[in-house]
Amino acid sequence: MEQQGTFHVRDARDSDRAAMVDVTLAAYEEYSAIVPSPHWEEYQQDIRDTITQDDRAERIVAELDGVVVGSVILYPAGTVFYLPNEEAVTLPYPEIRLLAVAPAARGRGVGAALVEACIERARQAGVEAITLHTIEFMQVAMRMYERMGFVRAPELDFRPTEDEDVDVVIKGYRFDLG
Repeated sequence: MEQQGTFHVRDARDSDRAAMVDVTLAAYEEYSAIVPSPHWEEYQQDIRDTITQDDRAERIVAELDGVVVGSVILYPAGTVFYLPNEEAVTLPYPEIRLLAVAPAARGRGVGAALVEACIERARQAGVEAITLHTIEFMQVAMRMYERMGFVRAPELDFRPTEDEDVDVVIKGYRFDLG
């Protein structure tokens, strides 16, 4: 357990999954006006399913006074995902997903502490890098990642949908551990 000021970062328990969903949906709610329906509804369901059902990843939370105020998921290298076109992609490095901080807890370093916890776990795993994906409208997150030393990795970019009316690119970032 890592102390970070008034909150602490720890491994999530199974009983934390509902709180993780709540924090993530609350954190991402600001994007609901940007993402067109039905894509927003699909994305919310993907968030719920990933947090509650996908057991391939580590779950990490930030807790303040017994309440989960942030969460992140860390997938190990070698995890296989399928793109919208059904193409299989194997993660070459651990990957950070669904980083979220409750709106009321922003500005306290919760997001950075969760990312640091992921970086430390990747170091302990002996890998040479850790990756993540984000999207253009998540400007605050992108600035934080870049401040922390992540660099754009366009070779990791992908499109989340084959819908020709949606011109969205999910941007890849990489942090070298060497």
